[in-house]
Amino acid sequence: MTLTLTREDAVTAALGVVIDPELDEPITDLGFVRSIAIDGSSVIVHLRLPTSFCSPNFAYLMASDAKDALVALDWTDAVVVELDDHHDSPIINAGLAGDLGYRGTFGHEALDSLDELRTTFRRKAHTAAMERCLTDLLRADPSRSVESLADVRLGELPSGEHQAALVRRRTAIGLPTDATDYVLVDHENARPGNVPLAVARARSTRISIDGNAHFCRGLLRTRYPGSEQDQTVRTDGLEPADTAFFSLTTLRESLS
Repeated sequence: MTLTLTREDAVTAALGVVIDPELDEPITDLGFVRSIAIDGSSVIVHLRLPTSFCSPNFAYLMASDAKDALVALDWTDAVVVELDDHHDSPIINAGLAGDLGYRGTFGHEALDSLDELRTTFRRKAHTAAMERCLTDLLRADPSRSVESLADVRLGELPSGEHQAALVRRRTAIGLPTDATDYVLVDHENARPGNVPLAVARARSTRISIDGNAHFCRGLLRTRYPGSEQDQTVRTDGLEPADTAFFSLTTLRESLS
């Protein structure tokens, strides 16, 4: 039996492929989609971010990707994506409405292209995904040495969320994904000379991404009470305090 998606489901699914480049998560999981309005073939989406001063280039990239994803749906004729409550909202929204592109929107302030930005963060996402897989192996076998990770190949990784994520990240930056390919490589598929140092650097990258993701989730919940209902739990880097959210009002009442 074939299930037919509603138009709202189709819009949500399309937005689910839009990734926050710094946090390496879909904007739908992060709770960045504030509202969706559909009227026939017209779609209006409002986005929100954890602070008003989130990096403008990241903000534009997500908003632009969201519009592109919705325009690509075969039934949409008019798509509006607007970013709310950001210090550059007027500039970004005007650029999106006029299809001005990144450089056309920001002019001389657009120092780097969006392609360069995407490439940088896709490489970081690959590094973090690689570290998660290798750390899983170390945790599964505490007697295993860090140096032995240099010889691990993709086919040796246990199947699961982390392995699948690594394959996706490798594909995104053009790395091979055969079972015989080495796991511990850089974005040019070069193996490291100093394995412990390479693993330590990869771990630092992964911890930074996980930490930023949980921090931004918390900021969004503080800025927009109730937005936690739109977030999905991120298990990577999860801390005990992240398993529940209490508003300041609730906390004061519990202490009084």
